[in-house]
Amino acid sequence: MQNLKVIFEDNHIIVVEKLPNIPSQSDKTGDVDMLTLVKQYIKEKYNKPGNVYLGLVHRLDRPVGGIMIFAKTSKAASRLSEQVRDKVFKKKYLAVVDGKVDNKKRYFRRLFI
Repeated sequence: MQNLKVIFEDNHIIVVEKLPNIPSQSDKTGDVDMLTLVKQYIKEKYNKPGNVYLGLVHRLDRPVGGIMIFAKTSKAASRLSEQVRDKVFKKKYLAVVDGKVDNKKRYFRRLFI
């Protein structure tokens, strides 16, 4: 299992750092994903038999690195999902740019590579 950087954990949520180029959840590539990594971490740390519940509250695009919050209970998943829907839960992005940026532009369009 890859090293997982846990930033915060309690009985309800776990906050981890997602490195760039790791999918948030499984996809057709079969590459290791954050949801699986965090489930495996919980399974090993708490010696849990069987399946581990973990709610995926939000995603980050594969090329993006950053902080992800997962729900460890269905109640936490429901409450966090409601915060995402109600736009209480906010994501902020910091872009690293190579070259000059036009100071007059305030918004950038997301490009898919």
